[in-house]
Amino acid sequence: MNKDYYKILGVAKNSSPEDIKKAFRKLAHKYHPDKTGGDEAKFKEINEAYQVLGNAKKRAEYDMYGNVFNNSTGGNRPGGAWDFDFGGATGGQGFEFDLGDIFGDIFGGAGRAGQRRGRDISVDIQISFKEAVFGTARKILINKVGQCDDCRGSGAEASSSLEKCTTCGGSGQIHETRRSLIGSFTTKRECSTCHGRGQTPKTPCRACKGEGVIKKNEEIDIKIPAGIVGGEMIRMSGRGEATPGGSPGDLYIKIHVDKHPVFRREGYDLLMNLNIKLSDALLGTEYKLETLDGHLTVKIPEGISFGEVLRIKGKGVPMGDNRRGDILVKVVINTPKRLSRRTKKLIEELREAGM
Repeated sequence: MNKDYYKILGVAKNSSPEDIKKAFRKLAHKYHPDKTGGDEAKFKEINEAYQVLGNAKKRAEYDMYGNVFNNSTGGNRPGGAWDFDFGGATGGQGFEFDLGDIFGDIFGGAGRAGQRRGRDISVDIQISFKEAVFGTARKILINKVGQCDDCRGSGAEASSSLEKCTTCGGSGQIHETRRSLIGSFTTKRECSTCHGRGQTPKTPCRACKGEGVIKKNEEIDIKIPAGIVGGEMIRMSGRGEATPGGSPGDLYIKIHVDKHPVFRREGYDLLMNLNIKLSDALLGTEYKLETLDGHLTVKIPEGISFGEVLRIKGKGVPMGDNRRGDILVKVVINTPKRLSRRTKKLIEELREAGM
């Protein structure tokens, strides 16, 4: 059964070439296998649909016959370029299709030949409430593909040098031409020998076997800024996995914050409840609080009401410029459940006095 390429890209049959291109970019960005949540099978299907609908001649064939003659998708990959020559069948007309510009826009050039990018890494870190407020530093040990320490990524032994790749002639790309009944087409792909670098080591590094990268443990220092919120991500550019002939990916750290037994956060302020006795609410007193900065004393004024909020300035979450939020103390007056005879008599006297 022939595939419905319009349905795959989510466009109407009368869509303009620009609309088809926009739809492809959106879906390619969503399903690219290098991205979190990507789907390689779906990505290939989307790419196949765009190869047909993104070319006027193929689209016309598809609309008329429901198929495209000699529609080979074997060379379908990010960063590839398809150069079509229909000289023998179409009177010398040529066609070139380059995905580099599309993936360059979506992934910042990562899809172009010679600009490969390593895999991103994601880790989770649990920190305390106090560490989230004031910031902290952590060291993590990650087992990943990284730059070889022996050759510093060159792939060559220290006493050796690099020479032009004999497979690709130093271009970093391989051109392959195939002929069919309606003409010939040429595909360009990254050279698998030099990984797009155009050079190979005369004497390969013994540690990484000339690849320039190796699986290893790497200790990474992470600085967690003050005021970070649970669920936030810290991105460390270039600290992901390395790849031969390309740039490393990124490291993403997701922060999880423990709950505090007393405080809860609201913006840059810290909120808490303070339970006091009825007599303290009537006569006023002082209470000692255990805060993130240590012991503090808060004054309870006479006649305070249930639910009133006392503010302790400058003891909340740091907000930059040496400023901090406040601690907001909500007063909760405890009402006794049982009263002694003496206490009841005293309260009766207060009621008779009009209180």
